[in-house]
Amino acid sequence: MTDDDAMEQVLAEVGPRLRRIRKERGATLAGLSEATGISVSTLSRLESGLRKPSLELLLPIARAHEVALDELVGAPSVRDPRVRAQPVVRYGRTHWPLTRQPGGLQAFKVLEPQRELDPEPRSHEGYEWLYVLSGRLRLVLGEHDVVLTAGEAAEFDTRVPHWFGSTGEGPVEFLSLFGPQGERMHVRARPKGA
Repeated sequence: MTDDDAMEQVLAEVGPRLRRIRKERGATLAGLSEATGISVSTLSRLESGLRKPSLELLLPIARAHEVALDELVGAPSVRDPRVRAQPVVRYGRTHWPLTRQPGGLQAFKVLEPQRELDPEPRSHEGYEWLYVLSGRLRLVLGEHDVVLTAGEAAEFDTRVPHWFGSTGEGPVEFLSLFGPQGERMHVRARPKGA
């Protein structure tokens, strides 16, 4: 279903909802017309779907019925925002997806076990942002070979050959945000002690 189809469906459901709410409150079209200043014929056309609802018509009706505008238009309820994805183990790392939607910017919490691996830098389209929660993360990026500790972040274009993993001194837990088309993560942080 396209966004236009979804919008049309929502608009088509407004009329019957207006009629149901009016009848539940025992109001007549004439009484509602008097309370809102909207003509009986306009109210009738709204309820029958012959007239598209507009904000200037719906606001006085919502006030007259003492209901939220959302109730008149049948706005979808906000779903539970918690992400309950199951961890996935890939190449010995445990990834917890932190985003639900496929494509676009993806976020993961990653646990890299203590192990010593020889870096095998690779490159691909995208942009990545890493933030170390605990432990030490070794990052090889182009000619750089650095160790990030808890509280440190790195961001880079993934077209530059890169590799990251444990330093071999213990496990490392970090957040990874990846944009497949090169989206960048912008973070503003307060300095320590501020």
